[in-house]
Amino acid sequence: MRKSKLETAETRQRIVEAASLEFRRNGIEGTGLASIMAIAGLTHGGFYKHFASKDQLVEESLALAVESLSTDIGANLVASSKARGLRAAIADYLSIEHLENMAEGCPFVALGSELARCSDAVRENTTAGFLQLVDALAGHMEDMSAAAAKKKALVTLCTMVGAMTMARIVTDPELAASIVLQARKHLTE
Repeated sequence: MRKSKLETAETRQRIVEAASLEFRRNGIEGTGLASIMAIAGLTHGGFYKHFASKDQLVEESLALAVESLSTDIGANLVASSKARGLRAAIADYLSIEHLENMAEGCPFVALGSELARCSDAVRENTTAGFLQLVDALAGHMEDMSAAAAKKKALVTLCTMVGAMTMARIVTDPELAASIVLQARKHLTE
């Protein structure tokens, strides 16, 4: 029996959601298609009915992860005044909860070095997602020109991503917490 277009779309979405979590949890190279399909409740053989390649799945799962991150940051940004919203977004990102939740966290942190080695299409999607977040942050920078706000937002986002990356790399939990806290303090003062 053939699946309806809606069922096919729902199945594809399950695969993308599973891949988005697994790629961030285990890395792109550390995640096999068979495990993604099993998590989605499917057999490995069905993968190519939905995607032309693993790269295509990486693109779509990255877009989903960036959309989720953007939604989370956006919710903080609009929660109150511009300055308070920006501080809330930074505090939420640079938190112990985010540090400990790799699978649902920032894809730039979880996959950065691997994304740098991906196809141009994946890197273009990564760039678009990154710039989307820069623009969201820049829109909440007060008392400066649009160009200055964009520059400051670029540095802010790079500091957030870099701090979270280092906090996840170090083996000392106290040092990791300190990295997150000090970066948050620096960006919100």
